[in-house]
Amino acid sequence: MPLPHTHAILHAAAFAAHKHRNQRRKDVAATPYINHPLTVALLLSECGGVEDVATLQAALLHDVLEDTDTQPAEIEAGFGADVLRLVLEVTDDKSLPKQKRKELQIEHAATLSPQARLIKLADKIANVSDIGHSPPLQWSTERQRAYVDWARSVIAAIRGSNPALETRFDEACAKALRALSDQAS
Repeated sequence: MPLPHTHAILHAAAFAAHKHRNQRRKDVAATPYINHPLTVALLLSECGGVEDVATLQAALLHDVLEDTDTQPAEIEAGFGADVLRLVLEVTDDKSLPKQKRKELQIEHAATLSPQARLIKLADKIANVSDIGHSPPLQWSTERQRAYVDWARSVIAAIRGSNPALETRFDEACAKALRALSDQAS
């Protein structure tokens, strides 16, 4: 017998997989992009103890508005207003320059809802972990280190949201910085 809400979570995973089907991560292996939102949702569930279906669905969908042609109405129709609200909370405005988007993530982090804070934490854990073991191919050591520092600034604004996820984030940062130091030597 399926677990409660299994269908709803798998529906979000399938939707995200379809929307990200032609995208790859920037690592040397060109990992399928869908691995990233799956990792974010898994971190929330396994490490963060998150059981809220809307939060897990939004984690799976967190990049579809920002990185695909998905429209907000599609998310609302398929997953409801709560999921759409969470996805919108963690979506950058791509019409702004990249540096401005990064600044706004730091500025707005403290205003995120508790659920969006968890998604933001798991997203940063996944990205910083990638820097530690499979960094973006074209990123210099300096750029990777700058990303870790920036991610720390974002997460500093939402500390107190989930101690287990925060510990995992700190561990990912330490591992990434060790890997970067090893590259430099």
